[in-house]
Amino acid sequence: MSQQTLEQLRAQVDEMNQQLLELINKRATVVQEIGKIKEKHGGNRYDPVRERGMLDKIKQLNDGPFEDSTILHIFKEIFKAGVELQSDDHQKALLVSRKKQPTDTIVNVNGEQIGNGTPTFIFGPCAVESYDQVAAVAKEIKAKGLTMLRGGAYKPRTSPYDFQGLGLDGLKILKQVADEYDLRVVSEIVNPADIETAVDYVDVIQIGARNMQNFELLKAAGSVNKPVLLKRGLAATIEEFINAAEYIMSRGNGQIILCERGIRTYEKATRNTLDISAVPILKKETHLPVFVDVTHSTGRRDLLLPTAKAALAIGADGVMAEVHPDPAVALSDSAQQMDFNQFDDFYEQIMKTVKAYQL
Repeated sequence: MSQQTLEQLRAQVDEMNQQLLELINKRATVVQEIGKIKEKHGGNRYDPVRERGMLDKIKQLNDGPFEDSTILHIFKEIFKAGVELQSDDHQKALLVSRKKQPTDTIVNVNGEQIGNGTPTFIFGPCAVESYDQVAAVAKEIKAKGLTMLRGGAYKPRTSPYDFQGLGLDGLKILKQVADEYDLRVVSEIVNPADIETAVDYVDVIQIGARNMQNFELLKAAGSVNKPVLLKRGLAATIEEFINAAEYIMSRGNGQIILCERGIRTYEKATRNTLDISAVPILKKETHLPVFVDVTHSTGRRDLLLPTAKAALAIGADGVMAEVHPDPAVALSDSAQQMDFNQFDDFYEQIMKTVKAYQL
């Protein structure tokens, strides 16, 4: 074979490489359009039946010199890249996505900046039981120079016979105490119809784990000008969690705080299994501040401090935990709430961690 013939063949290969590149990119553009249509109609991006049909057809058309296995491997990689491209487009389209907004969202709760690099702490009883109970906790919070008070007025419980909360009366107690101690109120709302009323009493609307995919509630919370603390569902994937936040933001409310509170696994040593890796993943995938609820994730007082330290060390923007004047007589979750002495020790130790990590 002459040198001239070799160069001619190489030139053909170069031309075919260019043609293949153009065809692959053209195919990718068509795949993106298909992805947009599927997104609009709620279809799955990956269709294994469709892929199998295409591969079978390609195999029938293959007349060598490559073996079928080689050709199928090449096309599988092309198909995989197409699905990943659709997924990337989906992420870019999400309002909560880091790709949509590279800078961190800082949530302003009546002057309290959440997500600005300084950890924020939210403490309070599991459930609002009385004015005296909430006021006692508020006094301890205020003495530490903190500003955020949590308390459950509406309590979605596993058993219908458990304490369900004081409802609107509970919100009124929280508001009264918060005004007296200059605190901000975080409380869960479970019914979309209660959102409009709740905004007069709370500074942050909490959407609990059991309501993470209550889409009407998400829409209602997204339609008001009030920060929302959204907890991850009991068995929700991170993708499902992010899409729940998207429901809120799609209605115009971008003041969202994500809260990892543990997921349900086979493990019984803790109430739930704290997915600590969710914190950096959520920080990478979204621009929203991320909290960790150490009380509901562990269900154990003896694990509150180490898990809180872990949360801050891994980059959480804040920690939520429960405090009660006398946990032994609490109307809900008595085993996981701190009394005031335990609260003092917890906060002292956690502040040492903050200083050690220069958080």
